[in-house]
Amino acid sequence: MAKLSKEKRIKAEIDRLMSIYEDLSEIELSSIDGLIRRAAYMRVTLEDYEKDLDDNGYIEMFTQSEKTPPYERERPVARLYNSMNRNYQTIMRQLVDALPKNNTEVNEELMEFLRAK
Repeated sequence: MAKLSKEKRIKAEIDRLMSIYEDLSEIELSSIDGLIRRAAYMRVTLEDYEKDLDDNGYIEMFTQSEKTPPYERERPVARLYNSMNRNYQTIMRQLVDALPKNNTEVNEELMEFLRAK
């Protein structure tokens, strides 16, 4: 099975999130459109970072020059992952707050998802 491009994975995530909010009015939906698009981008990027971290680890040997011994340091992707993951969680909480109040099943599903992260 061919791996989907990042753009296609983002579009699929946008579609998935939009389907959750299909009962919102056009005005309400337009107010969270940016959040949905950011969340989709972040989720796909985080998945890519996770793959990289699984394959290459969180630390690397690093040296400033050939004359100094190498030492362990956190890989830059690990720092990026942690920062983006915090921001993603914040956006997802905002999206949960934007759900229609009468849609408790979807609210509970998203809250379970957030708790699992």
